[in-house]
Amino acid sequence: MALKIKKKRQMKVMIPTASMADIAFLLLIFFMVTTVFKKDKGLRIELPTAATTERLVKQRGLAAVWVNKYGKITVDDNFVRPKQIVPIMRRKIAEEPGLIVLIKSDKNAKYGVIEQIMDALKEAQAYRVVFVTKKE
Repeated sequence: MALKIKKKRQMKVMIPTASMADIAFLLLIFFMVTTVFKKDKGLRIELPTAATTERLVKQRGLAAVWVNKYGKITVDDNFVRPKQIVPIMRRKIAEEPGLIVLIKSDKNAKYGVIEQIMDALKEAQAYRVVFVTKKE
């Protein structure tokens, strides 16, 4: 009597990839619909005009200080007093040393308020300051 030895068949493992594209597109659509881009709201201001302007290409490492014509100041969409700018900017500069501070001021804002902001920025050692204007 002869013994028959059965050979085991090699089974191929396959992952079905027919629906992978559908899943990828569903995830893409899900993230596109649920993502919220934050836009600076700031204050309602009318920017002053300038004869010559320079476009700031850098998008990261910017902090905006908004000033309206009534002297209200906001930083990070929070109303602040000029002396409150010092700790805020010190913290931001500690996080990012190359920080550029944008002053977005109304064209009718009082210079005294702008001077207080500049003094607060100087005290916070924020020396890279840009005044935002619109071109004539």
